[in-house]
Amino acid sequence: MKAICIGQAGNPDSLALMNVPVPAIDDDEVLVRVKAIGVGLHDRWFIPQIVDYPYVIGIEAAGIIEKTGRAVAGYRPGDAVMFTSSLQSKGGVWAEFAAVREEALIHIPAGLGFIPAAALPVAGGTALEAMKLLDLKPGAGVFMAGASGAIGTLTIQLARSLNCRVAASASAKNHDYLRSLGAEKTVDYHDPDWVGRIRDWMPGGVDAALAIQPGTGIDCLQVVRDGGRLVTVSGDQVPPQRGIHVGQVLPGPESRARLAHLASEVALGHIHVEIEEVYPFERGIEALEKTETRHARGKIILTTGPEPA
Repeated sequence: MKAICIGQAGNPDSLALMNVPVPAIDDDEVLVRVKAIGVGLHDRWFIPQIVDYPYVIGIEAAGIIEKTGRAVAGYRPGDAVMFTSSLQSKGGVWAEFAAVREEALIHIPAGLGFIPAAALPVAGGTALEAMKLLDLKPGAGVFMAGASGAIGTLTIQLARSLNCRVAASASAKNHDYLRSLGAEKTVDYHDPDWVGRIRDWMPGGVDAALAIQPGTGIDCLQVVRDGGRLVTVSGDQVPPQRGIHVGQVLPGPESRARLAHLASEVALGHIHVEIEEVYPFERGIEALEKTETRHARGKIILTTGPEPA
């Protein structure tokens, strides 16, 4: 099968399109024919310590089950599924086929195509966990730093579904787009006075802030009210002050039930998934390099072929 692999241990630049064997599946796994792949910032870095090379990269995708292991009970060949498959010794999902544990699978609801489904497992799971940690109440004010990417575009909509007032930062070219998603106030992170502009918008400070882009956590503290909340996605280490509760979204298994509900909301048109560009599989390395600039709007997707009607 075609796959995009790291060719050498310790050399993340040794990415190449290769032909490798189709992975065998264990009793609790399924073999998925991959149709669409979500491109992530860390795809070339999420490699187990002990694996054989070349190693197939990638952690989120959507496709059709080709074969099931003997112990798999909830899925069957022909089912459309989305999933994450992180740090598996058999390899990741940037391939025509992937071996995936049953516990990682989510049925794709009717009306949702493979392309938006592949955009949801990581960004959707992160957005849902961030919303849980933000603990927003209806009508609360929230600021999101670096909100034009896949996580931010979802969290804006999730916060608005609670009737929260949302402010967000992004480059100026994305402000109209963020407002179309429900942001009430937008600021340019290049503006040296963006903190002042948020404080003018909500003088007492926002109830909570979400620091999505690296290096934004400390600045976000300046717009949060005393006793509010700050949640970081990027790994920023932020010392709490003024009674502000600081939390961090950590990688971990997503709640399949919450993600399945989010997928249904997308299928029904209640939540929009922004896809900046869809690349053919053969241009996967180019797509990864684009994502690594952190300037993508929404999500970048790879496809292994035309999406079925």
